[in-house]
Amino acid sequence: MAWKRYPAAWLDELYARADIVQVVSPYVQLKRNGRNYWGLCPFHHEKTPSFSVSPDQNLYYCFGCKAGGNVVQFIMEMEHLTYQEAVARLAEQLRMPLPEMVDDPQYEQRRSQKERLLAANREAAAFMHRYLWTPEGRHILDYFYGRGLDDGIIRRFGLGASPKGWNQLTRELQQKGFTREELISAGLSAGQNETETRDFFRDRAMFPIIDQFGDVLAFGGRTLEKDRPPKYLNTGDTPVFNKRKGVFAANLLRKERNLARVLLVEGYMDVVALAQAGVRGAAATLGTSLTPEQARLLGRFAPEVWVAYDGDEPGQHAIEKALGIFEEAQVKARVLYFPDGLDPDEMIRQRGLSAFEALKPMAPARYRLMRLLTVSDLTSEEGRVAYVKAAAELLRSVPDPVEMEAYVREVCSRSGFDRETVMAQVGVTAARRRPETALRRPAPKSGEQRPARTDGREAVPPAESMAVALLAGGHMPKELLRPEYIRHPGLKSIAEKLLAGKSPSAVLEEAGPQERELAAQVFTQQPFQQEEDALTVAEDCLRRLRLTRLEEEFDAARRQAAAETDEERRRAAYARVIQLNAEINALKQPDHTKGAKTV
Repeated sequence: MAWKRYPAAWLDELYARADIVQVVSPYVQLKRNGRNYWGLCPFHHEKTPSFSVSPDQNLYYCFGCKAGGNVVQFIMEMEHLTYQEAVARLAEQLRMPLPEMVDDPQYEQRRSQKERLLAANREAAAFMHRYLWTPEGRHILDYFYGRGLDDGIIRRFGLGASPKGWNQLTRELQQKGFTREELISAGLSAGQNETETRDFFRDRAMFPIIDQFGDVLAFGGRTLEKDRPPKYLNTGDTPVFNKRKGVFAANLLRKERNLARVLLVEGYMDVVALAQAGVRGAAATLGTSLTPEQARLLGRFAPEVWVAYDGDEPGQHAIEKALGIFEEAQVKARVLYFPDGLDPDEMIRQRGLSAFEALKPMAPARYRLMRLLTVSDLTSEEGRVAYVKAAAELLRSVPDPVEMEAYVREVCSRSGFDRETVMAQVGVTAARRRPETALRRPAPKSGEQRPARTDGREAVPPAESMAVALLAGGHMPKELLRPEYIRHPGLKSIAEKLLAGKSPSAVLEEAGPQERELAAQVFTQQPFQQEEDALTVAEDCLRRLRLTRLEEEFDAARRQAAAETDEERRRAAYARVIQLNAEINALKQPDHTKGAKTV
């Protein structure tokens, strides 16, 4: 397991020294409220702060998207790092030297391999950039010039050219000390057989893929020959590169300040051409359709993403798919629609920057309604009915009443149906799709704590949740909290680990996704405002737990007494009922604290 790679004592010291408020503050503007700090969640877009940071526990939790964890897990999520990399980064910030690995003898070997592959990519990028300016690379340089790029933008992106030769890059890198196996592992070379090796990229315009930390992870290569497919050749997945998790120009996005939006385009050349024209904040996926990982990454650079794919039919189909992915990732997205099937680069070159900047982004519902028109037959009554039903399905997710009114008017105008009919269809669609709403519990009253949830169905009893929170914070004596008081399975597992001596951070390290979400939510609770109130809160919490257990026993004893046929056993059962009732009434009295202390 990942957390066993470092000595436990050293990890405990690392967590003890770390201040999660200082770690989070560069990413989130925090404001203290009570014992915790609050801010806008960096993992999803929101207008009201729901992201809580607990300096006492060195934990974070978002009550909106349910992200949560300890200080190392925050670094992992924000920077897309592995556990080992996040620990190393935190240790570097705290000026703590890394210890020797105790349980993973292959770790140093893997770390060394990664550093070697990154170094090989860096050398390859430098070589291909130099090659671009040689007579042999002149035809690729002319291609870049023909696309309107100048020397400054070529150098800014580190563009290059791969040699025509069979293995020129491979030989160059081997002379620098990289082995054949390393070059194949990095995706720079391909083995013909056991001994012969050729360059993976040959005679292509090269686009280095650089992550937000400045490491060259991979390459995309464009051929200039029409009869030499594929048009774009990309590095496959390697030990240092996963095409699902990164975007092209992430290194430049991170340097941008106060970006109002990220512009997501289809290709590398679109990004470069937009930068040449002065458009900030453009990025592209890496030879694949948009992935949830890329959507979340883009959402960290700006408040919203404008999807600016090509205006042709494949591009429009990709936009519809991308919008769904952004919605699932809780990243605000809109669409920049290009007329006449143009792509972003063509739009600027043919119509100028001012025409590009004059384009207004569409809300997802507006775009989907526009796309619906392209597949609807409004010349027949049957077609208009189908159009209204499909439009109602789209509109039911529109939360803003002003937007809803505008869209409904448009649907009425195109279909000929009146407003009441269209709105009725929207209501029918919503009711059909959400039948469970009638069974929902009423919202909690103002000031009432909403029970935590583990899987969206099972509510966590507030007293049990508070007891575990107090236990995690060291405010609940272990000898007073009996494991049988915690009935909720998820909470019971967490409580047993805490009672066994594990720290909250250690519990989160070992937790699976559901338990981690629950533990982070519980650990970041604020059961009391002042330290001197902790004992009172703990006593009251124990009283409620004891009361719940007694009431359950009382109900069971009463049922047993009523069903008992033997006279002697029935009298004994009723005696137990009377005893339990007396204990319940005693706990309900105002002076109940003495009883709480002795449970």
